[in-house]
Amino acid sequence: MRTRVDFHSCFVLHHRPYSETSLILDVFSLLHGRISIMAKGAKTGKHRLASLLQPLRKLDLAWSIRTEMGTLTGAEADGPPYRLEGGRQLSAFYLNELLLRLLHGHEPHAELFHAYEDSLDGLAGGVEEERVLRLFEKHLLQSLGYGLVLDHEAGSGNPVAPEQGYYYHFDHGPETSKLDGRSAVRVSGRTLLALYNEDCWNREVAAEAKWLLRGSIDSHLGNKPLESRELYKAYTKYRPPDRPETLD
Repeated sequence: MRTRVDFHSCFVLHHRPYSETSLILDVFSLLHGRISIMAKGAKTGKHRLASLLQPLRKLDLAWSIRTEMGTLTGAEADGPPYRLEGGRQLSAFYLNELLLRLLHGHEPHAELFHAYEDSLDGLAGGVEEERVLRLFEKHLLQSLGYGLVLDHEAGSGNPVAPEQGYYYHFDHGPETSKLDGRSAVRVSGRTLLALYNEDCWNREVAAEAKWLLRGSIDSHLGNKPLESRELYKAYTKYRPPDRPETLD
């Protein structure tokens, strides 16, 4: 039996050709999470949807579905596309790739959907890229059930102290000493609390948060590298010297 899904907020994360005229859309849906949808005829350049069904644009989509893949029945723009260039565009593609790689299909993540939209707003609005990426990674891990312990020591339960240094064990949490046989990264209490409260951002926090979040994200990605990181590395070879690093 085919089910109809009414118009609601979505983002196209990626699309790929299907037959000579159609596309398969990888969509992040507010109500249904990550889902694949066939857009019949949308590959044709003159089709009215050809320029609409692009990443980095909020859309209202409707579809019908019988098994795993839906069939697009309607699409409308919900505002203009995000105008991102250079590193900020690659940062947005990095967010898309994380969602494609880590989300299971047909599982709603409404809070993460709003965090993703806020991240695109931040990238388009000039918010520091490091801050946008790290906070999105934090929310992504929380939505997946792998949220970081940021406000207390994992063993004792003592509150994190900003002046204290910690070893963060990815399978455990922060401790003042390294646990035998467990990999860990060094991180200050100030960085943990900055991530927890999502404020007091500075260069030291950005550097430590990058390795903390990257270590945790990478533990769930497996061995296949992220294409967006490789693209960013190539991009940074031509970046002005005073431009801060984000993905690489």
